[in-house]
Amino acid sequence: MKITGKSLGRHILAEMYNCNREVLNDLQKIKEIMTKAAIIAGAEVVEVVFHQFNPYGVSGVVVISESHLAIHTWPEYGFVAADLFTCGDHVDPWKAFEYLQSELQAEQVMTFEAKRGVLPLDADQFSYKPYKNEKVEEKEKVG
Repeated sequence: MKITGKSLGRHILAEMYNCNREVLNDLQKIKEIMTKAAIIAGAEVVEVVFHQFNPYGVSGVVVISESHLAIHTWPEYGFVAADLFTCGDHVDPWKAFEYLQSELQAEQVMTFEAKRGVLPLDADQFSYKPYKNEKVEEKEKVG
């Protein structure tokens, strides 16, 4: 069955090859790049969680009020798998992708975009209710 209509979100799956191996193994740098990618896309960051693997590799997620951006790095292969899922009309996952591609110095990429939650509704029937994160706003005021 084919459903047509407006989608709740856009989901980009990206594979990046021949990336900068030093960057891919730098937990703090990957965390900063992913957080900035979310902001560049127009998203509101809710939570950031990253993990450094031994002997190498970083995985993490930036939870945004509009969904999430996730990354898994394989420095030994210069490879990255990224998952950029955004909801609403004001966030552009392709802006996040372009920033990641540039910062990770990917020489080759493969991408796929899926429309998520395609519902048989008119555009005026959708209501996006982004979560307002008081903790993030408070940090911005203090810092």
